[in-house]
Amino acid sequence: MKHFFLLISFLVILSCKKEFNDSSPEAAVKFAVEIGDSKIPYIQIKTTSQILNEPKVSAEMNIYIDKINVLKTSIGIEYRGSSSFRISDKKSYGIETRDSKGNGIDLEVAGFPAESDWILTGDVFRASDHIIFDPTLMHHYVGYELFRRMGEYASRTKFAELEVNGVYLGIYIIMEKLKRGPDRINIMKLAPTDTDTSTITGGYILKIDKTAGSDVIGYHPLEYYLNNWDDDLRYTEHNSFRSKYDIFSQLMTISPYGPTSNKYLETYFLYEYPDADVINTAQKTYIQNYMNGFETALLTDDFSSDIRTYTKYIDRKSFIDYFILNEVCGNIDAYRLSTYMYKNRSEKLKMGPVWDLNIGYNLQDRVPFNDWIINYNTYVKADAWMLPFWWKRLMEDPQFRSELKVRWTELRTDVLNTENVLDFTNETAEYLTKNNAISRNYSKWTGIPVDYSGSINEMNTWLRNRLEWMDSKILAF
Repeated sequence: MKHFFLLISFLVILSCKKEFNDSSPEAAVKFAVEIGDSKIPYIQIKTTSQILNEPKVSAEMNIYIDKINVLKTSIGIEYRGSSSFRISDKKSYGIETRDSKGNGIDLEVAGFPAESDWILTGDVFRASDHIIFDPTLMHHYVGYELFRRMGEYASRTKFAELEVNGVYLGIYIIMEKLKRGPDRINIMKLAPTDTDTSTITGGYILKIDKTAGSDVIGYHPLEYYLNNWDDDLRYTEHNSFRSKYDIFSQLMTISPYGPTSNKYLETYFLYEYPDADVINTAQKTYIQNYMNGFETALLTDDFSSDIRTYTKYIDRKSFIDYFILNEVCGNIDAYRLSTYMYKNRSEKLKMGPVWDLNIGYNLQDRVPFNDWIINYNTYVKADAWMLPFWWKRLMEDPQFRSELKVRWTELRTDVLNTENVLDFTNETAEYLTKNNAISRNYSKWTGIPVDYSGSINEMNTWLRNRLEWMDSKILAF
């Protein structure tokens, strides 16, 4: 009898999955472009209405490999991104996999662990203004993979070609949306009832970033989001809290949530999990006090002694790994935008995962090649988003520098060995070019001449020189 119930359970699970995953050949399938014998996944999305910034609209998604349908599912789809949405002709999308009734459902996508929330990221491209952030199409992919190889979690990624409503849109990257979960940011669930001393300590996810999307109340017509720059700075008590210290390590004397003219001095922490609509007053108070305790300890510790109190608050290794990856990649947005951190129950604050690496690898002119990205504030004055004082202060700590040196030396023998890194970038470029995806992508997005092999060479030159430059600095600690 026991085996009978196990068999019935298996058949039920199999039949449910079959509704969304059909691996039978599709002899009559037609793509918007001829892909030949490309091994790169091909995604077709058909919507029932115009795609909006929010909310998601209903659609169907099919994923093909070797022209065989490996996944068929209902989805919700919306545009995503703030600045990138406004300036890019090639939009990115947020995806929710759904069941036939429109409810979110966890599914394996691209071979990744089952979840419901996914991202299809397109490189920022705008022909009319000659804007292309990442001509290699590899910035996110390479950085996230290196971070995972370092033993940290980063969004799993896979290249795909995308077609929406019969229109070919080129190369995209399937990404896991950063969220709480056992296969993503693995922290405890924090319920509204978790307010006693044994549960209120976690988990939390915070973000230093622009406000956008759900941080701004209300839905608007799609045209609104093409020029809604003020929404990037709509910090409120509902969605965020402010550091008690300015970017120069001084106590703030101006009130939070004030005029935008003062924003460059301030650092705001957005409630990512639990989100602003769910987190309660007691939990807000806890995480605010925790962050204030960390910052105060970091500022007041005497680095000429052996005693550190700031390490009671943070996992220093995670800060070091986050620093290393962003500095190797020259991520100009790091530390001040798209900056995630999380705290599990009864554990210390950790930095990461890394996110949004499209402006990197020397494709920026704000910080010189031969300096740290953490010195951004030295070169840029009064940007709306400046670096918090943490990183400059951490680099003043001999203990932090010593641990950084040990970790760097370890990584340079394997994950960040120069030849290993360059082999990885070259293999990735070869995968995209041999399957003719680069040609198809840039045939679609014309208007800016792209020397793809030259762009790969520039990226490799940056990585080689950057690794050697970091050797010269870190090994001298």
